[in-house]
Amino acid sequence: MLKEERHNFILEELRTKNKVLTYSLSQVLSVSEDTIRRDLKELADLGQIKKVHGGAVAHSLNPFHYKDREVYALEEKIAIAEKAKNLIQPQQVVFMDGGTTNLELVKRLPSDLKATIITNSIPVATHLTDHPLIEIVFLGGKVLKSAQVTIGAEVVSAISNIRADKCILGTRSIHHQIGISEIDWEETMVKRAMLAASNEVACLVIADKIGTSQPYIIADIKQVSQMVTTLSRKNPILKPFIQAGVEIIS
Repeated sequence: MLKEERHNFILEELRTKNKVLTYSLSQVLSVSEDTIRRDLKELADLGQIKKVHGGAVAHSLNPFHYKDREVYALEEKIAIAEKAKNLIQPQQVVFMDGGTTNLELVKRLPSDLKATIITNSIPVATHLTDHPLIEIVFLGGKVLKSAQVTIGAEVVSAISNIRADKCILGTRSIHHQIGISEIDWEETMVKRAMLAASNEVACLVIADKIGTSQPYIIADIKQVSQMVTTLSRKNPILKPFIQAGVEIIS
């Protein structure tokens, strides 16, 4: 198969599946993984794809601005939120970051749930003001407008003085070898602090984000207690997470 044909095949796979794996492409196209890596690099250099560890993703996979992310994969996020709504137990103190799936989660928390949610997310905090029993602690600081969250040393310092029962993390990328990763350095620092200050960590993850990575590492996968997804536990992509001790809620 000619290089142009391989490139067209890769682009078509990304249009339908949003991500491709180097190993799988080498098997399907009957070429070496090194050849596929060169193909992916060329396509990435042309701005047609985003190269990640082990493969590539479509540029639309991780829309950066909050308003874009609110509507991206919304039905899947709602399904995940439904599965995750019992993660918070009465009287617990919970960190919750600014993931858009987290916003769908707080919309579905039982009205009789009495707990404390500590968040740096403006939308999450705003929505929770309508909940009759949830106590809200908002972490003030510099606002990252594109993500609608607060960031910076002030936020990290406030987190360091708290010990939470759980951290519920909206996840941009998760990989069984690389761990949880983010696209913004300051947002990464806040999420790291939340994880470090929590007894348990639950990640809410749409399927397209599993097996992908971003530039900044938040935590090793062994720090994750639970992962909530719409994928079946029998899906092969989840096997390495299960082997790492992550409880899959699906």
